[in-house]
Amino acid sequence: MSHEAGYKTGEEKLVYMANQIARFFEAMPHEEAVSGVADHINKFWEPRMRRHLFEIVARGGEGLRPLVLEAAQRVKRPREADA
Repeated sequence: MSHEAGYKTGEEKLVYMANQIARFFEAMPHEEAVSGVADHINKFWEPRMRRHLFEIVARGGEGLRPLVLEAAQRVKRPREADA
């Protein structure tokens, strides 16, 4: 049974995943939450996923929770060689 069946696009899945991370950290003090989201994405998301996140943010971040948008400023940009 696939958990991806409800997603129409990879982008929707990425937004969902980022928002799930944010929901976990939202109960923490704000600075800790921002750092936590950024740290999690930096540690566990492959460069292609981070690149896609930056593309979504550059288009306005539609669907992303405010905490994700703020944390994105601390996410490491992947090198072009990591494409």
